[in-house]
Amino acid sequence: MNKICIVLVALLVAACSNQGNIQNWMDEETSKMRPSVPPLPQVKPYEAVPYEVASALDPFNSSKIVPEGKGRHIGKGGDLEPDFEARNDRNNILEKVPLESVQLIGVMNLNNTIMAAVQVESLQLIKQVKVGDWIGVDFGVITQIKEQEIVIKEVIEDPSGEWVERVNALQLLVKEDGK
Repeated sequence: MNKICIVLVALLVAACSNQGNIQNWMDEETSKMRPSVPPLPQVKPYEAVPYEVASALDPFNSSKIVPEGKGRHIGKGGDLEPDFEARNDRNNILEKVPLESVQLIGVMNLNNTIMAAVQVESLQLIKQVKVGDWIGVDFGVITQIKEQEIVIKEVIEDPSGEWVERVNALQLLVKEDGK
């Protein structure tokens, strides 16, 4: 057992004496290593660009939002411009409420004339309507009454000032219990 301890101590001493050789080798290798960082690009000199607004178009000009194919008739109205005075003369209560607040609650046939019952809940009003009646604030006229809906042709003003037609519909109001 003594012999084994002596051999182990000798190996330990030998290993510690090589510490200097390892340190020398590390120093040599470290001195050989050079980092490879690419050089920085050349800095270009600053060139000032003059800002000239007088010759540029105004990006907020309303004429820029006119749909293509339309003339630039801002405020001209066009062929479909509604008759505002006739609307005042009609004095129809259904023309004073938005179409979103009107509900179709039934369709009926009276004396071979198809009629519909509509309700304006905010006014506590139920009214009969037929084809040709005016309805809604967007100059809507009822063009067709079907079993489940009323078809309405409205005239609205687009961003360019032109009056265009739009088709809308009121669907039959169905209660939750299916009646």
